[in-house]
Amino acid sequence: MTDTTEHETPQIYLITPPEIELSSFPGQLSAILDAVDIACVRLSLASTDEDKISRAADLIREQVHARDIPLVIESHFRLIEKLGLDGVHLTDGARSVRYVRKEIGSEPVVGAFCGPSRHEGMNAGESGCDYVSLGPLSDTGLGDGAVAEFDAFQWWSEMIELPVVAEGALDLRAVETLAPVTDFFGIGPEIWGTDDPKAAMQALIAPLGS
Repeated sequence: MTDTTEHETPQIYLITPPEIELSSFPGQLSAILDAVDIACVRLSLASTDEDKISRAADLIREQVHARDIPLVIESHFRLIEKLGLDGVHLTDGARSVRYVRKEIGSEPVVGAFCGPSRHEGMNAGESGCDYVSLGPLSDTGLGDGAVAEFDAFQWWSEMIELPVVAEGALDLRAVETLAPVTDFFGIGPEIWGTDDPKAAMQALIAPLGS
């Protein structure tokens, strides 16, 4: 993933659902990839079963790599090489970035979700990640209710060159508001529970003019 310098239109970072129906998901994914310019896809399964993860990765990798889109996996960095993936997305802020980077080397992508904290994001960047994600963008009812504020993205866009992803509880207002100050929108849960994920995606990113 590369920074969208000069604040061009933010790119879309697609996050898979936590559970994938192998018979139907490839069709849903293909429809979105054909309709929307996707910069990166994250395999974000709830399962820890390596066989289940591998089968899902095989299906998704074929589609995204055919379109020259990188595929990263959430948390399971030891599967990157085995599954032919492009990197890992870590969910514990800066905590394990340095260790994972040492384990997998300099080439694979390492991203880190840092909650609403720009300070944690800075630590992750200093530890060797390639991008950070901040969120959620509105109260999800989980955790302590803290959200990533506009000011955090504005400050990041002015002060830090490392790309930033806005993700978590995105809505039209958040997309429109944050478009000038974020590099990527991480979209997944917002669309997968709908009857038509492609249409939901197109509606959500309509403020971007895509």
